[in-house]
Amino acid sequence: MTFTGPAANAAWIEAEGFQYEVWQDEARDLAVYYGAAKNRRAAYPDRVTRVLDAQGTLVLEYNDVNVGTSPAEVLEDLTLLFGTP
Repeated sequence: MTFTGPAANAAWIEAEGFQYEVWQDEARDLAVYYGAAKNRRAAYPDRVTRVLDAQGTLVLEYNDVNVGTSPAEVLEDLTLLFGTP
């Protein structure tokens, strides 16, 4: 999740080759709701991960995210919950 608009992030999202949606949260509504920011005045979101199912229900949350190890941890947990991708 980022606080900048779609135009500012489009090149970064493409360069990273993300195969999932990156939410733009300029109003900081989602960041506050999911705990990535304490309030709407935050300059940037904390590094947290929230995994929602297809119905929008929160199924996993990680509050102390290490960008080097978190993706593997999340994938492992998702595999345990839902089986082999």
